[in-house]
Amino acid sequence: MARFDGKKILITGGTSGIGLATALRIVEEGGEVAVTGHSDDHLKDAGEKLPSGSLVLKNDATDPQAAVDLAKKIQDQIGGIDGAFLNAGYGKFRPAEEVDQEFYDKLHNTNVRGPVLQMAQLKPMISDKGAVLLTSSVAAYLGQPGGAVYAAAKASLAAIARSWAAELSERGIRVNSVAPGPIDTNFVANTGMSEEEQEQFAEQIKKQVPLGRFGTAEEVAAVCCFLLSDDASYVTGSEYFVDGGIAKR
Repeated sequence: MARFDGKKILITGGTSGIGLATALRIVEEGGEVAVTGHSDDHLKDAGEKLPSGSLVLKNDATDPQAAVDLAKKIQDQIGGIDGAFLNAGYGKFRPAEEVDQEFYDKLHNTNVRGPVLQMAQLKPMISDKGAVLLTSSVAAYLGQPGGAVYAAAKASLAAIARSWAAELSERGIRVNSVAPGPIDTNFVANTGMSEEEQEQFAEQIKKQVPLGRFGTAEEVAAVCCFLLSDDASYVTGSEYFVDGGIAKR
């Protein structure tokens, strides 16, 4: 199957995890990709895994200037794009009494402000009848201790996707969000928990998943590619859960 023949797709946060898995699948299905990341190790890894001709860019969504820089590089190097997967994000848990402005700002600046500013710059570059995808999370629905700030940020993205779906409909551009559940990536390691806490948290979450396991980045990528492709030509303003059934919706 070559659903992405002739298509150019931008994936922010595309140098590891779900973003990289999606990029690799798009390439397998005939597309070209531009991916962003801010970790030198991840950038190097993505550059080695993606085929020659793929655009691998260092770009930090936390920086408000980064959206302008990204749009300029995309314009200069590949011109327009047929789809944008605004996936760059950051997650960390902290009890309510330990939340300070720095913690709040970093989570929201990366997860919410980043995609909003990116869209402001990228919107003119997206082809008519193209697709935009945002990464929400089941965290917005689970009510986890310490997860309030992160959950709020991810809930914002689902709401933003619905608004953009209405705004971009006149150009036939579809906008959806994907809400991963417990996925076997480096997310838990980045939550700020100790190794013992990470293991306990992972086991606790696994017991709550009806399918009894963590998902894989490739399983999320399969849904992302559907939503970015013409197979989802009548799907917009929707939030797709890839969570093993953990979110009781």
